[in-house]
Amino acid sequence: MELLKSDFYYDLPEELIAQTPVEPRNASRMMCIDRTTGAVSHNHFYNLCEYLQEGDLLVMNDSRVIPARLYGEKIDNRTFIEFLLLEQKGDKLWEIICRPGKKAKVGTRFSFGGGRLTAEVVEVRDDGNRIVQFECEGNFFTALEDVGQMPLPPYITAKLENKERYQTVYSRELGSAAAPTAGLHFTPEMLDELRAKGVKTAFVTLHVGLGTFRPVKEDNVLNHKMHSEHYYLPKETADLINETKANGGRVIAVGTTTCRTLESVATFYDKIEEHDGYTDIFIYPSYKFKCIDGLITNFHLPESTLIMLVSAFMGYENTMNAYKTAVEEKYRFFSFGDSMCIL
Repeated sequence: MELLKSDFYYDLPEELIAQTPVEPRNASRMMCIDRTTGAVSHNHFYNLCEYLQEGDLLVMNDSRVIPARLYGEKIDNRTFIEFLLLEQKGDKLWEIICRPGKKAKVGTRFSFGGGRLTAEVVEVRDDGNRIVQFECEGNFFTALEDVGQMPLPPYITAKLENKERYQTVYSRELGSAAAPTAGLHFTPEMLDELRAKGVKTAFVTLHVGLGTFRPVKEDNVLNHKMHSEHYYLPKETADLINETKANGGRVIAVGTTTCRTLESVATFYDKIEEHDGYTDIFIYPSYKFKCIDGLITNFHLPESTLIMLVSAFMGYENTMNAYKTAVEEKYRFFSFGDSMCIL
């Protein structure tokens, strides 16, 4: 089987890439798509409740973005360095990307925020990433909040005035290098409204890595190697999913990260149960979904693994038609953009 990257290309005018979030959060537009017929309708996110039913289950990713971009200097000669934290490996031990890389040899020490954080390179990996040991007074994440910056995607060039706007209102588990953006549209009041209607809510954790922005370079999509990310599916959520399925309700994933977590567990273990592990699942057309019945997501980059996942869920023709319509209707795209509700 051959699946071409170019099949997932669409032409996106640059002015449709959202640079700032809308206010309030739930005022974004929402394209609603019937995954069976491909029928498209237009609404706003604050009316999501109209599309969900008593007995449905919304599953959300509660990972919280850390201010993972650090600007600092080499301790012995004060030359500039930039760190991007990727994944925690131990107590204050992190895998990072840094630039300029030639300044970060094993044993080199760096200072951030006037010494609020210091770091020493302990390993240079084959892929060029570094393993660094941080030191600070008190809690590491508190120090990181003080000196770090939000690692906004490369297509966002506007300054983010309020760091919390790149967090979901239900974020709580620190560890992501990028936001699970489908959830940025929810407000606490909306979640209360949904629960009052009889829509249950549950959480998984998948820490989003920067690999989520890594372009597909292979012409044949099947040769692309996915990045690996850490996830946790709690027993409470597994029980709610199984109960919802048994009662004939729908399981609706908020975001591709939630989708990948649920489908990973269903695929690897043949059932939904508590699991803690890593996934590099790659979902593309021909994949048979084993858990989710609906998906809430944003509009994704051309030729990305995320648009491929959406195509697998609602069909290739339906997906490319929906994206063509979104461009024509001037929807806002990507992380701070508008929403799709696929049921």
